[in-house]
Amino acid sequence: MATPNSGPAGEGTGSSRAGFVPLVTVVDFHHHRGPEVERWFGIEEGQDPAVEYDWPLLPFMALSDGAHASTEDFSYFTLLRPAKDGSPATSLFGIACTRQLDASQLLVRPSDVTRSTVQKAVVVIADSPQFFGMLRERLSVVTSAWFAQREFGDTEILRRFQESLAEEKARGQMNEEVDRDQYLGMSLRELVREFRWQTLVLLKCCLLQPKMLFFGTRCERLCMMQFSLISLIPGLLRNLQDCAGPELNNYEKNLTQPTSLRTSDRNSLLSYMGLPLQIFGKGSLFGPYTPLQQLDILADFGTKSYIVGSTNSLLLQQRDRYSDILINLDESTINITSTSLRTALVLSHSDRRWIDFITQEVNDTWDESNPGRPKTMGYRGSEEFIRLQFEEYLLSLISSVKYHNYLAKNAHNPKATLPHIEGDPSIDFGNEWVEYWMRTENYRIWESHTDSHLFDIVEPRHPCAGGLSIDDVQRRIQQQVQDLHLDERFAVGREVLGRNLAAGRDKASTMFNKLYADMEALREAQRKRAEESQATQAAAEKNGTAAHTADSTKAQSAPSSVGARAGAYIGSWTSWADQKRKQGWGRSSNTSNGTGGGGGGGGWGFGGRKSRSGNTDSSSEKNTPLSSPALSSRGFTSMEKIQMSDVQHRASEGHERRPLTQDSFDESLLDAAGSADESGSSSAGSPRRSTVPERNGRNEYAKLESDDHGSITKVATEGKDDIKEDAKREEPKVSETTT
Repeated sequence: MATPNSGPAGEGTGSSRAGFVPLVTVVDFHHHRGPEVERWFGIEEGQDPAVEYDWPLLPFMALSDGAHASTEDFSYFTLLRPAKDGSPATSLFGIACTRQLDASQLLVRPSDVTRSTVQKAVVVIADSPQFFGMLRERLSVVTSAWFAQREFGDTEILRRFQESLAEEKARGQMNEEVDRDQYLGMSLRELVREFRWQTLVLLKCCLLQPKMLFFGTRCERLCMMQFSLISLIPGLLRNLQDCAGPELNNYEKNLTQPTSLRTSDRNSLLSYMGLPLQIFGKGSLFGPYTPLQQLDILADFGTKSYIVGSTNSLLLQQRDRYSDILINLDESTINITSTSLRTALVLSHSDRRWIDFITQEVNDTWDESNPGRPKTMGYRGSEEFIRLQFEEYLLSLISSVKYHNYLAKNAHNPKATLPHIEGDPSIDFGNEWVEYWMRTENYRIWESHTDSHLFDIVEPRHPCAGGLSIDDVQRRIQQQVQDLHLDERFAVGREVLGRNLAAGRDKASTMFNKLYADMEALREAQRKRAEESQATQAAAEKNGTAAHTADSTKAQSAPSSVGARAGAYIGSWTSWADQKRKQGWGRSSNTSNGTGGGGGGGGWGFGGRKSRSGNTDSSSEKNTPLSSPALSSRGFTSMEKIQMSDVQHRASEGHERRPLTQDSFDESLLDAAGSADESGSSSAGSPRRSTVPERNGRNEYAKLESDDHGSITKVATEGKDDIKEDAKREEPKVSETTT
């Protein structure tokens, strides 16, 4: 019934194609027989288009692999309607909405429902995919309402839905030649944002007509990606009548070369320039969703190129057999297996500059809440902006290739070149790609049905022509870094490193806190010890002050005691001397020649002092009467003097030597006084020496010597009063010395 358009870019529509009425069908997944067509809407009773048009794969196209994993999913596919009743073969397009329902919720449960869920798909078959954006929303609402009834026997809502589509078709609403490519469900903004510069690679790959295989687990996204990609070629969505089978070639058969041009009419301009570039002609196939049951068509010898999509991962295991380029949507990767294709798809500097500009515009205006519309609500970065940019690129491309061919034909005619065009502009699009494209079927069709001077209509220049610049290098480096996905590859490493750094920081903090606590504890212990030491020293100083006070008191009282005892000691000597003087002791005789010892056994040294040479000094004997004071200065002059240092280290025989202190000095005086008081004389053979306190500022000591008879020579004083007076006068000096 349908026929291809009579001209490019949708110039006119055949009556047969205009008369195709959209059909609605229900595909059920039977638990024993698998997917099968349940019923049709829009046909006469007793007819089955699946049998009539030989569509055995329709149930498998409607119920995609993995559709049971989601509540709602969509699949897009193509159907070949063979020639019948004088109508040539053509392509039809189907869109299916798949849903599932818990079997326990059914109001009436059929006997053949043996599993826990019921899965069905409502399918709309039309002759053009350009209105599928609108159909998708309506189909989703109708399918949801039908499942909400929980009674699949009631199909009134589906019948009315098909009737509404038929009425719109009859009124011509679905035949309007308007550009609605942007209403396909997936915006071009999302396509450019996801694939960035590779978007241009995919477009140029489509023009080379290789075997392109798309893979993804989400069927709707898989199909919409392909529709969005081919919609970048102006007018192609309205001229897909030959895409359902490799044997179709109606487009080329009915194609004529335009003879007129209306520059004010966009469709006229595109038609004159040879657009759309028909990439789905003889030997080509387009299957947005292709089940595994259709792989035999892909492997057929007559199938030279195709763009197909699959949700079954088994196809990935044979990608080298079924594809020249594999686009994995789940991993966002493009794998080109053909070496020649890989070389041809290398973008030039001008291409990279151009696609990077579009990508930057999309990224700068991206809105997460509404991806299909720029956040600035302006023109730059919008859907229309992207489409017009790609349209300008393709027009510049075909114009530059025409000029390239013109230069090749007039290589020996310098005047044939355009003065405002320098060199060959096709170089900016890539020499390898241009050479590869010239060998394709769509180039052959375009070259044979277009004027040779298209460069007079559109300037043959790349939109971003020019050599390599610093900005290109920076952009290329930045893009390559992004392509390496370093942020994703090192995400785990950064996370582990971050955890290790955090753990190390915690450990270091704990260690430093512990060290600081230990230092604080040590400092506190030292402070306590210092305080205790200070307290002990203060107590010791306090006790030392009391002891010093007691010692000072004792030292002050000691001279008085010593003076008193010395006075008593000397007083006893005085009384003893007076008694002996009365008895006539110590008187010297003028006639006797004593040897210095004196008479009467007294032996007093005052009667005649014996010199160091052993002679007796008679003059001294005469001049020293008995009444002379024994402790006079002259008497002390004649005595042997002993230094204080000798006194500090000397002691009597049989006693321990010790330094002279206040106590030892007092004890020496007391010992001397005690020995005089008790015995009045020393033991024989044990002479003792007695010290006399300092007198007249000198330390003078009288030496007591024993005579030949063992008697002790004693010192006699002139009178008791003189001795007491001298003792009192010497007390402060003794105290000062001891202190």
